[in-house]
Amino acid sequence: MTIRVWGYTDEYETERQEILGAVDRVFRSGMLVLGRSVADFEREFAQYCGVEHGVGVDNGTNAIVLGLRALGVGPGDEVVTVSNTAAPTIVAIDAVGATPVFVDVDPLTCLMDTDALSSAITERTRCILPVHLYGQCVAMDPVLELAERHGLAVLEDVAQAHGATHQGRTAGSMGDAAAFSFYPTKVLGAYGDGGITITRNQETAAELRRLRYYGMVDRYYVESTPGHNSRLDEVHAEILRGKLTRLDRYIADRRAIAARYEEGLADTGIGLPVLAPGNDHVYYVYVVRHPERDRIIAEMSRIGVELNISYPWPVHTMRGFAHLGYEKGSLPVTEALADQIFSLPMYPSLRREDQDKVIDSLRTILSNG
Repeated sequence: MTIRVWGYTDEYETERQEILGAVDRVFRSGMLVLGRSVADFEREFAQYCGVEHGVGVDNGTNAIVLGLRALGVGPGDEVVTVSNTAAPTIVAIDAVGATPVFVDVDPLTCLMDTDALSSAITERTRCILPVHLYGQCVAMDPVLELAERHGLAVLEDVAQAHGATHQGRTAGSMGDAAAFSFYPTKVLGAYGDGGITITRNQETAAELRRLRYYGMVDRYYVESTPGHNSRLDEVHAEILRGKLTRLDRYIADRRAIAARYEEGLADTGIGLPVLAPGNDHVYYVYVVRHPERDRIIAEMSRIGVELNISYPWPVHTMRGFAHLGYEKGSLPVTEALADQIFSLPMYPSLRREDQDKVIDSLRTILSNG
């Protein structure tokens, strides 16, 4: 039986009665769209993150799109971010008509190299979009200082870091706004797509609410710039409300799994995750590195262990973004990482015996290399 890099079925069996109860409560409520479940979840999730406002949307990509639009980013603007991220980060920037400008990443943490930020700022820069990757935060003080100096907005991409902290501050609470995904694999995942954009600013929140509902303030009347149909649905919101009460437990389970990997693989030659200073990691994915990555993945697959690569193609190397003009070698650290990184199975319900097989198999493959 294959050991998956991610799975939800064991977790579902444990939580099944509560999940079905959540569905039943929504169906019996008489309100299927933008009802009490969404409103309650928005408030509870924002409070968990330490901010005042949350606006539930249909997916994490639109959480970024609407976040950018609410912060005034649009055609002709530049957004400074990284290429070592999932493509939706950059798709969202393109969707508002802005241009992504990439900086390289730190070779140890794989996070935005904040020392490179100042050289990427131009007169067209409107926003910095740090990606809290793999489960830990970008060092935000340099980002915030540079943004204040140049009058820029900061939108955090927290799709992979629900509950992570940096110097005691929760991911998503440090910038002007923050975008989250609730895709099923996430640290806090729904049973389908979902997302939220959070902010401390009441005006930004009001703009987000308008934009996610066609641009309407009152029903049937578009007030100014048209928005989208980007609403989080009631069923997912109610399921997420229950899962939010267990988020800290999910994170503790992930950290325990990470600790076992660290102990079991410490002397194998695999490059293990590096915790950045001031961070608490939530291990959305457990990303390691090795120069023989492709051989390792192939051999593990043959014995029934599924691994993944997050991500095999830096965004600036994709044909769909060739128009941005980045040549091979322009982001050397990002490109080098893409040839070596891979992810081990990581999810709260990963069985101890399955993790032991992953560790033992890796040790055998590497010792025979």
